[in-house]
Amino acid sequence: MAEERYVFTASRWTSGNLIFPVHIEITPQRVSRIKTRLLGSDEESMAMSNVASISISTGLIWSQIRIESSGGTDPIVSHGHRKADARRIRDLIEQFQQRK
Repeated sequence: MAEERYVFTASRWTSGNLIFPVHIEITPQRVSRIKTRLLGSDEESMAMSNVASISISTGLIWSQIRIESSGGTDPIVSHGHRKADARRIRDLIEQFQQRK
């Protein structure tokens, strides 16, 4: 059986995302922020059960998402997402948390 997996990519038109845009990956188990580089990638992950809050700051076109942890680790922060994608990320996290 295939695992539910949703991937949201930041716009290349935003700062820091021109060549290698950030990806936010949502599964029922975790939230990940993946930033590819020329050689390799950097990944931050947080267990779905550790997500304490999600805040979205919207601008004219793009949004920033901040996902806070209840475990005391640094939040996952990503900018350059469309408003609809930011809201969808929030809704998916809330949906997966309610399943547990």
